[in-house]
Amino acid sequence: MRPILTAITLTALITFGITGNSQELIEYPSLLGSWEGPLVIGQDNMNLAFTFALRDGKYTAALISGGLGIYGMPADTVSVDGLNVIIRIPRLDLEFTGTLRLDDAGEIVRIDGDWFQYSEMVPVVLWPVDSPTF
Repeated sequence: MRPILTAITLTALITFGITGNSQELIEYPSLLGSWEGPLVIGQDNMNLAFTFALRDGKYTAALISGGLGIYGMPADTVSVDGLNVIIRIPRLDLEFTGTLRLDDAGEIVRIDGDWFQYSEMVPVVLWPVDSPTF
């Protein structure tokens, strides 16, 4: 019985990475700052921007869109997992999901995303800007 227990324990240790071998941690570039792009809904073409900051070690985001009449609405949740980002603002029935696109130097050059609101999905590309357009 002991060899089976040892094999099971060893398999679990390898599977869950508890063998003492160090695993390389991947660091991704920072999202801090403002990211802006066009949001085209029907015939309306307006600017959309998210400004990212850090609070207590976690990302926060504020939505800015003069076309929507929104000037700094905080997101309820901002989730960053590797190169993927999800921003949720339930009071607007809004979710933005994006993928960070990196250049050869590993810097973020744009965020390719989708704007989901009221069961409508609109593709959006956000570019870094010094400050959002109001």
